[in-house]
Amino acid sequence: MQETVYELQEKKTDKELYSYQQGAIQQIFEKFDNERDDYHLLYQLPTGGGKTVIFSEIVRQYLKNHNKKVLVMTHRVELCNQTSDMLTSFGVVNKVVNSKANLDDQEKYSCYVAMVETLNNRLNDDKLDISDVGLVIIDEAHYNSFTKLFKFFEGSFILGVTATPLSSNKETPMNGNYDELIPGESIENLIKNDFLAKAETYQYDMGLTSLEVGSNGDYTVKSSADLYTSPAMLNKLLEAYTKHSKDKKTLIFNNGIETSIQVYYTFRNAGLPIMHLDNTATKKQRKQILKWFKETPNAILTSVSILTTGFDEPTIESIILNRATKSLTLYYQMIGRGSRVLNNKSKFTVIDLGNNIYRFGPWGADLDWEAIFKSPNYYIDKIRDDEDIEADFKHDLSDDIKEEFKNSKETYFDIRETYEQATFAGESSKVVLERSIEQHAYICIENSEDVYDAIALAKLLKEDIDNRIHVYAKCISKSTHNFLSWLKDDYQKKLNTYLRENFDSVFEDIHGHPPED
Repeated sequence: MQETVYELQEKKTDKELYSYQQGAIQQIFEKFDNERDDYHLLYQLPTGGGKTVIFSEIVRQYLKNHNKKVLVMTHRVELCNQTSDMLTSFGVVNKVVNSKANLDDQEKYSCYVAMVETLNNRLNDDKLDISDVGLVIIDEAHYNSFTKLFKFFEGSFILGVTATPLSSNKETPMNGNYDELIPGESIENLIKNDFLAKAETYQYDMGLTSLEVGSNGDYTVKSSADLYTSPAMLNKLLEAYTKHSKDKKTLIFNNGIETSIQVYYTFRNAGLPIMHLDNTATKKQRKQILKWFKETPNAILTSVSILTTGFDEPTIESIILNRATKSLTLYYQMIGRGSRVLNNKSKFTVIDLGNNIYRFGPWGADLDWEAIFKSPNYYIDKIRDDEDIEADFKHDLSDDIKEEFKNSKETYFDIRETYEQATFAGESSKVVLERSIEQHAYICIENSEDVYDAIALAKLLKEDIDNRIHVYAKCISKSTHNFLSWLKDDYQKKLNTYLRENFDSVFEDIHGHPPED
């Protein structure tokens, strides 16, 4: 029966392989031919580059030329089924080893596709014969769940494939499990040759110092929910969508179910076509929601990390990162969901509401994957923390507030620079806020006809005042909650007092005549 299977694999696939895919296959087979039988090789290719196509053709050619079997491992059931379908399209007869699979006929197959946990159970129960498996392929190899199975395949050639060869756990770097990395085509080249769409990015300066990092090294769901479910953040998300993604098919990523549900209600109340999806949805619900998303031109889907892998929807026109992450892999996975090309789609929108672009650089930047593979901790340690990122922010009035101050050429005031100048001159730090108040008062008076107008405008400066106070508190290294609250209240009172006492004289300085009665 095994001969019949090999015969089927002689069938030529209808899939057309691109030159970079053929080049990758050639490089990988050179390692098969020249390295030891138990060599561990890692291959990197960006999301959308066709990793499954490449390793399906590798399986086809391997089975044609070797009298050994192949096992393909995935970490998600969707990927398991997609991989099986792709292998079948290449003429590779394969058996999916899931929890319901009957393994009585396993000797009839030369290729198995299995999910990592199911395979672990089957191997520990001695239900699957792997004695003649010569090649093991691991999809999404950066997940650490696979490494516990390596002990079963000590004599096999292992090929791991991933878009981001950086382990999800700092304690278990990928260079500890793989002998070598072959980096594939870069995102830049794939875009240049029309294999991937180009990202047009819009990044917002976000205050994220309230976020906490959990034991997994990424921001906790609770601290993210506390921040991203606030009315101010939900409004910012809606404004960003309206400005950059209106009427585009949009996928929103959140950190946590509560946040995603709040996003759903915010957009629904604004009359926008939106659905929410998380991992508590049944298979039927998931299928219905994804069908709606596919078929609705301006659909918005708000989700938790469930759609980062094993989800392919080329009609997506906009990705919104409504979360922060410290994971380079997750960052690339999320944005990669929008990078698939389509006949009428050569670019897509990315809105970053988590300072992720500041943290990792632009999606598609020329990363040295070999250096990251060899020295992952060096790369991880260089990733900027939130305080460092936010220190570079230039906090200014939002566009809608700035419209109320259109007579002012400049509304920005640099607290940090003013503090440094005052310190250098030997002045007290309190002069920094006094000068800030004078500048705020000046732009209020510049755009008012009387003191009542000016005080009304001063109320619009609350967010700007908060930003200035936070920067000032960092300068003087004093930032308790009570102190900040007191400073903000005191600032607003002093600004109103300054306006009442100095409106006429400042108005005359600006206009050359006193205000009219």
